[in-house]
Amino acid sequence: TSPDILAKLFGSSNRVKIIRLFLLNPGKVFEPKNIFSRAKVSQQTGRREISLLKSIGLIRPKNDFVAIAIRGEKSLPAGKQGKFKKKRISGLALNESFPLIIGLKNFVLDSVPLSRDQLLKKLYKAGRMKLVILSGIFGQENSGANRIDILVVGDVIKKGILERVMREIESEVGKELIYAAFNTQDFLYRLGMYDKFIRDILDYPHEKILDILHI
Repeated sequence: TSPDILAKLFGSSNRVKIIRLFLLNPGKVFEPKNIFSRAKVSQQTGRREISLLKSIGLIRPKNDFVAIAIRGEKSLPAGKQGKFKKKRISGLALNESFPLIIGLKNFVLDSVPLSRDQLLKKLYKAGRMKLVILSGIFGQENSGANRIDILVVGDVIKKGILERVMREIESEVGKELIYAAFNTQDFLYRLGMYDKFIRDILDYPHEKILDILHI
């Protein structure tokens, strides 16, 4: 499979996950702890892979500023925003001047990080799935106003497990996912009422990898 081939070519699946993370988030500065968390690698493994990628010039040190909410404020009325302060962070970012960047993007990003069977196997942990639709990051970037990546419909869906599964998939894909989950009855009701959110998914390019409902 593509993931196996890439792992062999690049030396490890962990390296591939970290490379995808940077390629899919150009311009974003990641602190090391965030890289380890997003790619789901240990600190020891992550530091080794980061050191290698820095040595070849694919990633480089970079500073950035992030907004952090000021603690200790009283509760604010609805619609009001709290105060924020800027914090300087030191991390790593993609070196977009890397001489092989275009070829690397085409090669790594065009490969499938997870097979459809692997995706379903992970999602089945969260409940009895009846419908799974892929779009967005999974090959169809023009997926309508909602630009959702995964829609799951099923019964007895455990939200906590589904959230963990999505984080696992994100570590393989290299980017945060936009997803929605419905129980079967609610989904069919929305479908029958021509719900705009559902129609935006179904009316734009998408891929059904499971469709027991025959939508």
